[in-house]
Amino acid sequence: MPACVVNCAVYRRDGSRENIDLDRISEVLADDDSSFVWIGLYEPEDEVLEKLQEEFHLHDLAIEDASVAHQRPKVEAYGNSLFLVASTAQVVNERIAYGETHIFLGPRYLVTVRHGASLSYAAARLRIEREPELLALGPSYGMHSVLDFIVDNYLPIVEEFKATLNRLEHAIVSENYHRATVKRLYDLKRELTYMRVAVAPMQDVLSQLVRSNSPLIPEEVRFYLRDVHDHSLRTNETIDVLRDMLSTALGVNQALVTLSQGEVVRKLAGWAALLAAPTLIASWYGMNFDHMPELHGKYSYPLMIAGVAVVVGVLYRYLKKVRWI
Repeated sequence: MPACVVNCAVYRRDGSRENIDLDRISEVLADDDSSFVWIGLYEPEDEVLEKLQEEFHLHDLAIEDASVAHQRPKVEAYGNSLFLVASTAQVVNERIAYGETHIFLGPRYLVTVRHGASLSYAAARLRIEREPELLALGPSYGMHSVLDFIVDNYLPIVEEFKATLNRLEHAIVSENYHRATVKRLYDLKRELTYMRVAVAPMQDVLSQLVRSNSPLIPEEVRFYLRDVHDHSLRTNETIDVLRDMLSTALGVNQALVTLSQGEVVRKLAGWAALLAAPTLIASWYGMNFDHMPELHGKYSYPLMIAGVAVVVGVLYRYLKKVRWI
């Protein structure tokens, strides 16, 4: 079994599972017993995709898309099969890394191809294995489990963003400017913008699946897909709210910094005004004029000191009253 093949099993209507090799796919499909094959791949080699194309008669364009990542989330129909692209997200080293999952859905097969950052779908497989009555709905319910797993994985990431924003609230309203706070706010908004680009198209994908008239998706499965669509919608709305809050937080932080700088400038101007009064009076006596009557008075010096003190005192009380110092 190639290393890129994470899972290759046949599921029967009674809920039983049997691991098989790729070479046994034709043998399993030859038996018309309502079973289906679920194959999970991670960054597969071209030879494996060509093998699956031969076994399931997959379209060339779908195989080409599945072999290369960087596809936008979409749903495409190729004869009696569907090809889906879904965006995945995973926290790696405190940053969000993105990947893709390509899904081939046919009457009796489900192929999931993971690229980039993506958690294993073992949990999704275990979930449906515990529900044999739903497993009997066929590969479309397996597709629902994968999509539900992808969308549910968005929620912890969004909640972590929300918790980080709450922790930054104290630093945002602080009187002191912290460059690290502004940088963190910007990083959060950038990450949320990238995540919105990944999450928003998923609503269209799920909406198309819910409205699809394809016989590959029974009506019972559409009910479950509606629930996944609601989760995706709620996640996208939460992202929009957080982006708005981050924009507001950046604006509030900038306004508070500007206000704080204005307070400093105003206090400096107040103290400069206090210094200007004695400086102006002292400059009069530095002009070296011969005829300045007050220079020869016995009490001229103490009177000048007293006058300067009175002027400075009155000016100080006024500036203190108007909160300039």
